[in-house]
Amino acid sequence: MPSYSPSITTMIRMDHTHVIAAFHRYHAETSWWRKRAIVELACTALEIHARLEEEIFYPALGVAMAGDDRLAKSKPEHDKMREDIAKLRSIGPEDASYDARFMQLMREVLHHVADEETVLLPTAERALASQLSELGMRMTKRRMQLVAQHRPGVIAANTAGTFPLASFALVSIGALALALCLRPTYASRRHRT
Repeated sequence: MPSYSPSITTMIRMDHTHVIAAFHRYHAETSWWRKRAIVELACTALEIHARLEEEIFYPALGVAMAGDDRLAKSKPEHDKMREDIAKLRSIGPEDASYDARFMQLMREVLHHVADEETVLLPTAERALASQLSELGMRMTKRRMQLVAQHRPGVIAANTAGTFPLASFALVSIGALALALCLRPTYASRRHRT
């Protein structure tokens, strides 16, 4: 049976793109509430991403890269990231160190992403080629479980605060689609009366 899931490496790259896009929305002059939304969205996305890699991607890749220091340093980098996230969450945007702490997290994540995208993902695409879709399907299922644990409503609110125009566009398109779907039903009921 063919799999319609994106490969695990494609999903990891999409996660990287998502969090980097959130990073680009953060500026020192940004309002405090938007800073909080951006930081929370990025931190939640990073936590979920790290769990997915540690539970699914790294174990699969570990067989192909047994004893390779490049893979071995990934988990400690995730641990450092979690420490930085905990520090950020213990303070708020009104704290003078908030911007600097988030910028430090950004630098560490960008370095980690560069390592993964230049070394780990190409290695996985060669060594795990026949498993990439199945691993992607496993990652999708696990992601849904993790998102459910992180309060999807809060994630949605932070997404809207981080990407307001894109969120507005999606809601508008969804409302239009719903209206178009309901229109024939409403019109047919009107003609019956």
